[in-house]
Amino acid sequence: MLSGIKQKAIVGKHGKIELSTTELPEGTVVEVIVLVEQQTEEDETTYLLKSEANKKHLLKALENVEQGNLIYVDLDEYEKNSI
Repeated sequence: MLSGIKQKAIVGKHGKIELSTTELPEGTVVEVIVLVEQQTEEDETTYLLKSEANKKHLLKALENVEQGNLIYVDLDEYEKNSI
């Protein structure tokens, strides 16, 4: 009987691929099939601009930056006060 485990991994140095699973006991013989995701030319901003709601929020954020409507937060101070 065959069963499957699906995981995402990143190819490391020298083509090494590491998978971490507690589902397989040590010594288990497995067959590996590698499916390569296609790289897309689309960047995150282009993707987010596809949605009208996201586009509206992003353009409003840009407008706020251009107008100087910014809030500066000292993260160290914020962390001290949020405890």
